[in-house]
Amino acid sequence: MPCTTLLIGKNASYDGSTIIARNEDSPNGEFRPKRFVVVEPDEQPRHYRSVLSHVEMDLPDNPMRYTSVPNAVLDQGLWAEAGVNSANVAMSATETITSNERVLGADPLVELAPALGKPGEEGYLAEVPGGIGEEDLVTIVLPYIRSAREGVQRLGALLEEFGTYEMNGIAFSDLDEIWWLETIGGHHWIAKRVPDDSYVTMPNQLGIDEFDLDDALGDQENHMCSADLRTFIDDNHLDLAVESESPFNPRDAFGSHSDSDHVYNTPRAWYMQRFLNPYDEVWDGPDADHNPTSDNIPWCRQPERKITIEDVKYLLGSHYQGTPYDPYSVTGDEHTRGLFRPIGINRNDQLAVIQLRPYRPESCRAIQWMSYGSNAFNALIPLYANVDRTPEYLSNATNRVSTDSLYWADRLIAALSDSAFASTSAAIERYQQSVGGAGHRMIAAADEQVGRLEGDDQSTDNLEVRRILEAANQELSDKVRKETDDLLGEVLYTASMSMRNGYHLSDN
Repeated sequence: MPCTTLLIGKNASYDGSTIIARNEDSPNGEFRPKRFVVVEPDEQPRHYRSVLSHVEMDLPDNPMRYTSVPNAVLDQGLWAEAGVNSANVAMSATETITSNERVLGADPLVELAPALGKPGEEGYLAEVPGGIGEEDLVTIVLPYIRSAREGVQRLGALLEEFGTYEMNGIAFSDLDEIWWLETIGGHHWIAKRVPDDSYVTMPNQLGIDEFDLDDALGDQENHMCSADLRTFIDDNHLDLAVESESPFNPRDAFGSHSDSDHVYNTPRAWYMQRFLNPYDEVWDGPDADHNPTSDNIPWCRQPERKITIEDVKYLLGSHYQGTPYDPYSVTGDEHTRGLFRPIGINRNDQLAVIQLRPYRPESCRAIQWMSYGSNAFNALIPLYANVDRTPEYLSNATNRVSTDSLYWADRLIAALSDSAFASTSAAIERYQQSVGGAGHRMIAAADEQVGRLEGDDQSTDNLEVRRILEAANQELSDKVRKETDDLLGEVLYTASMSMRNGYHLSDN
């Protein structure tokens, strides 16, 4: 599953929040309609079976309420993707990442082996389930964890027990910490705490480039890993460091080094860091410190200024604006435009940006910002996570195209605007700014209303608070629906004026 992730430590964000954000992108040639919902404890399964890998497991009997962004069509499973539980712990799963032949030879992926023949027949072989994967991870982890660190520990144990059939990166956050976990082969994993003053860019590659094995196998202050990782590395000659005192580099040991990375992956990290650190180094030209094909772009770095929600949206909807690689550029040429895979691509299905605010009480701390469809043409909408239900406009998508669903309205706007980019871009920008401004106003008003409540109960169990937050979400959803309908009408008209059967001699 091609995606792009951006993680922002609490001292790097504009308001002291931890922020985890990820585009979920469909594979080439398909869309997957998405819904934003709340899963109540009595709706959470106690026994789980994966649709894709057929892996089965019993789940704990004490799940928490949590938000989820599942598929609208369940033929390939739930794919819950991103959410926040009632302990204000968030999870995003997953960023598909890369590996290499040495790792996959040493610890093969755990893939479903279908049954051969029929029971009772000679030579019959029973089905062997595969491991866990993106379809499963939020559902089997998020309802049961009370910190980001616990998320790493629970998922790590599940990976060691059941294995996985794919390489993935997974983010966990709470009020104080963000952790990033990367799978290695079928059963191994590493995890690193994002420095509080830094951000992380992840473009479908194994990303961690420095790792302290002593810490991971000891105090686990900032690193964790599977218990036998050192032996696994040594036995399979995976450490590629020339000097023994060099820090261990997981990207070299476990990651990919392919030509396709230079057109599909590394340019995205280059563009995000170019935007967030424009003056720290040279990003363009023959003397650039890093260029779009560099293999050594850092996993994390400290930004030159605090990072806002609007920065996150801009980057995760970007298409190399201001460079010759922009497919909509007038400065590039046929050789450069479209050379690299954009971040804001036609196959974006949803973007979830989860913000955990330290200055608000538990009851209204978590905001899950959502957008659907191609992020170059949509707006990011804030929604309180501590609720029992979400607005229908964001939760009712099916496989039927309908402007009653924000998912499909955003898809239509993108398809129309792409062919008339220059003439619709101003309308898109006005819409994005208007919706964003309305979102910030909604948050301020609802926060104030919650703050006026009498009593000391500011926990996520406070039903009165949840009703206030639900009403705020609904009011914003109604406003967004009107503005989205208006935008759809405007871009439909503009795009239709470029139809090839148009005739410009006046009919009057």
